Amino acid sequence: MIRLWPSTLTGRLVLILLGGLLAAQLLGAAILLSDRASAIYEASGMHAAQRIAGMVHLLDTLNPEQRRLVVPALNTSGFRVTFTQQPAAEPSAADESIHSAHLRAVLRNALGDERALRVAVLASGADFMEGPRPSRGSHFGMMMPRAPPFGGAPLGGAFAVQAQLLDGQWVSIAQRLPDESVAWPWKLLVTLGVLLASVIALSLIAVRLVTRPLAVLGRAAEDLGRDIERPPLPESGPAEVRRTAQAFNTMQARLVRFLHDRAQMLAAVSHDLKTPITRLRLRAELIDDAVLKTKVVHDLEEMEGMTRAALDFLRDASAHEAAQPLDVNAMLESLQADAESMGRDVQIEGAAAAPYRARPQALRRCVGNLLDNAAQHAKHARLRVYDDAKRLEIIVGDDGPGIPQDKLEQVFEPFYRLDPSRNRESGGAGLGLSIARDIARAHGGSLELRNRPQGGIDAVLTLPR
Repeated sequence: MIRLWPSTLTGRLVLILLGGLLAAQLLGAAILLSDRASAIYEASGMHAAQRIAGMVHLLDTLNPEQRRLVVPALNTSGFRVTFTQQPAAEPSAADESIHSAHLRAVLRNALGDERALRVAVLASGADFMEGPRPSRGSHFGMMMPRAPPFGGAPLGGAFAVQAQLLDGQWVSIAQRLPDESVAWPWKLLVTLGVLLASVIALSLIAVRLVTRPLAVLGRAAEDLGRDIERPPLPESGPAEVRRTAQAFNTMQARLVRFLHDRAQMLAAVSHDLKTPITRLRLRAELIDDAVLKTKVVHDLEEMEGMTRAALDFLRDASAHEAAQPLDVNAMLESLQADAESMGRDVQIEGAAAAPYRARPQALRRCVGNLLDNAAQHAKHARLRVYDDAKRLEIIVGDDGPGIPQDKLEQVFEPFYRLDPSRNRESGGAGLGLSIARDIARAHGGSLELRNRPQGGIDAVLTLPR
């Protein structure tokens, strides 16, 4: 199905402008052509009436013999004079066109009201060449004029008049319009076409100028998700664009300040916790009860691990590693070798077709966290790589017990663990998946978990090319 309404703002503005301009140009051309045809017929009618009236007055002064001698000299390529004893039937008011009525009025004014007249507008040059002729009682036996274009004047080829001379004889006079007067005004149409093309070009430029700041703002918003400290937008251009850029830069500065303050506060809290934990470890050594001592030391170790994980999480959140082309295949093989050295079984399927521009250490930690998460719940892990022109997809799958469907998103929350006992020996502090998703989003990608039908979990890391 063809989509007629564009999805982009540029396409919609262009379609509206072009549609409106085209409709306006067609309507203007119709009005111009109609007015042109009417003006041609009015001017030609006035000229023809004056010439025909002069001809009738001349013939009134001549006798029949003189008239026969003069007629060959009067007949030219655009003028025909013939004599008849029987005039054509008087045309009815319904058959008479506005142009023939105008010509009749001018002739009446020049020849007087007493003289009998028959006036018509011939429809084509063929009628002119054949000349006026009586036929079946119709006025001049002529074809009816063709329908005018755009409701304007008929495309007549000549004016035809029958007038009664003073001695009772009828004379038929036909004057053909010049060919250029009834032809299509190609110069006018070309002028309208050039005007339309110029307006279209200027409209496209105007639409581009209007929509380009929106495209720049959209790219800046997308880049902001990847790098919160990206360079600010240039505050130039029209007033509206400047105000929008200023508002965006202010928002970015506030976000940077908020994240920096939050990281500093949490880092200070986590760092300050180390001192009391260290004192508690020293005091725990003074406990005589071995069972109580073991429990206290275990709790302190868990607190220390959580504090260390929180510091690592904040360190990654505030890291500003530069992006550079990364050999994804080499990175995955290195992670596979590290896992195998720890006794884990990791298989790789597929390969990246080209290097990926990324923060190397961050992306390595992202995939490493996913492998660690798989190793905690399964004996085997499999890395599957899919790469095309639009995205790079890395899937870390395991054959573990899986995750309840309603918990697939909740496990990404910081410090959340499925194990209600919160035993660190059955898992980490609950920050691995949170860190991995943050890294994925910082690269403009996504990370989601999916339960496999045959059992286990697929962690799907999708990165845009």
